[in-house]
Amino acid sequence: MSHTPQPARWLPFVVLGIGLAAISFGAIFARLAQAEGVSSLAVATWRLGFAALIITPVAFLQSRHELARLTRRQIGMALAAGFFLALHFATWISSLEYTSVASSTALVTTNPLWIGLASFLIFRETPTKMMIGGIALSFAGSLFIFWSDSQTAGAGSDPMFGNLLALVGSWCFSAYLLIGRRLRAGLGLPAYIWLAYGAAALFLFAASGAGGVELFSLSNTAWLVLLAMALGPQLLGHTAYNWSLRYVSATFVAVVTLGEPVGSALMAFLVFGEGFAPLQFVGFSLLLVGIYLAAKGERAEKGAGSD
Repeated sequence: MSHTPQPARWLPFVVLGIGLAAISFGAIFARLAQAEGVSSLAVATWRLGFAALIITPVAFLQSRHELARLTRRQIGMALAAGFFLALHFATWISSLEYTSVASSTALVTTNPLWIGLASFLIFRETPTKMMIGGIALSFAGSLFIFWSDSQTAGAGSDPMFGNLLALVGSWCFSAYLLIGRRLRAGLGLPAYIWLAYGAAALFLFAASGAGGVELFSLSNTAWLVLLAMALGPQLLGHTAYNWSLRYVSATFVAVVTLGEPVGSALMAFLVFGEGFAPLQFVGFSLLLVGIYLAAKGERAEKGAGSD
């Protein structure tokens, strides 16, 4: 019998709300940093770099024995997970230079679809009817978004390219999750986060150095925005989701995460004046419904044998 004290019933929902708000600021902070002259690769580098630095003392205090016993296989998986996480942030943040916050965040959150497809193609897991329906709706929504953005491209923008970058970011995040799930099975949360964020930061620092990207001559405002990205969307947001999983279902958390593009789009409207084209709104709605069905279908299949 467990004697672990349970939080008030309302607390996980409040924590999830805080996490959703924090994560929804990710695209806004990225745009603000870009407006300060920070390159997209530098934004990604410092987001992960600051997050890894902040989590380091926690990881070593709580997980130093775990980290000391890492196997070569675990180190290899951590490097692979970090590589794909680095690519995810590099491509997604770059997409915000070319397309709207709404389109970018909607497309980058399509990872439940790609994980479902990978489970079928790689692991031969038969998808549920709900998963298939969700994938079909989401693809239709994505096509609407691409078509709408292709008709409304303004001077100096390339929304089709930005949307493609957002999709690549989603594919990379899917690979990160598939690798990370296996690595996480044998590691505590602080150790896993430190390894994944640290590896991603190392890859991004290396890429920035190789590409001659300016990382240090930034304005005070830029430094504050980059630190806020690490503290808010990266650490507070994702930690809130992980903490809540102990008290609410994964399906419910998956539904809450669908609020990210909605929250980001709302803030983009308030901060940058970005609105929706009618066809873009149709695609946005279809995409969110499709992702919800795919996530629910995946959970229904995997939860059949679990409590």
